[in-house]
Amino acid sequence: MRLINVNNEKCIKCGLCSNVCPMNSIVMGDNGPQAISEMCVKCGHCVAVCPREALDNVNLSLDNQIPLENTQTLDADTAAGFLKSRRSIRNYKKTVIPREKILQLLDVARFAQTSANSQGTAYHVVDDANTLRNITNAIISWAEEEIKKESEFSSFLTTMMDFYHKTGEDPILRNAPCLVITTMNKDMPSSFKENGRFSLVYAELYAPSLGLGSCWCGIFEACFISGYKPLLSLLNLPENIDVTGAILLGYPNYKLRRLVERDPLRITWQKSIDINN
Repeated sequence: MRLINVNNEKCIKCGLCSNVCPMNSIVMGDNGPQAISEMCVKCGHCVAVCPREALDNVNLSLDNQIPLENTQTLDADTAAGFLKSRRSIRNYKKTVIPREKILQLLDVARFAQTSANSQGTAYHVVDDANTLRNITNAIISWAEEEIKKESEFSSFLTTMMDFYHKTGEDPILRNAPCLVITTMNKDMPSSFKENGRFSLVYAELYAPSLGLGSCWCGIFEACFISGYKPLLSLLNLPENIDVTGAILLGYPNYKLRRLVERDPLRITWQKSIDINN
């Protein structure tokens, strides 16, 4: 098996590479680690865990792995405060986000966990003001049609459309200067479609570090999933591509100064059950 290459002069036969392989494709032989299968999810753990840089994987070269010696782990209080303070931002400045900053954001988002390291997420970014307005208008038209049909969304949409008709304010994209859409090939297993959502969570968590705010755009997803042709025509995505999520992105217009409480923690602990009785 040519899954791995081992430098026997460096290898100390510690067995860590074998222990971390999620596919159990690496075992320890008399002369050190060896592959008994070419089954590999390309996680790179076997290479990353080696303390001597003695092992290379044909799918993920050691040369392309970045050392983590200087990576800091947040203390528990700092991490908790950071995660709890993430808020959905629905009021944005008119400032255009430089594409370099969007690329910086998404280059981190792509490192989010995925099912069996399947990855497969791509990003469709809309940052043209005219196109954003057209998307808003298309979804407004869809919403009014849904209200007439008394669909499951009609109650929520009625409130939104009432606000729109009274104020003229954009209740869809919230005048955000950027819409980030995650996409995936339709032939990917349905369980892998969550990969895009995982990456958008990373994007939302990283955004404040770049001075940006974000908000999930569920109404965009609902309109796309319904197959509403005016929206599909605007996006002009290939037929084999599915939308898996979307977030609004922009510079926050306001600073939120309080942490809002959530519902109390709900948790149950599984009791030990004797299945023989």
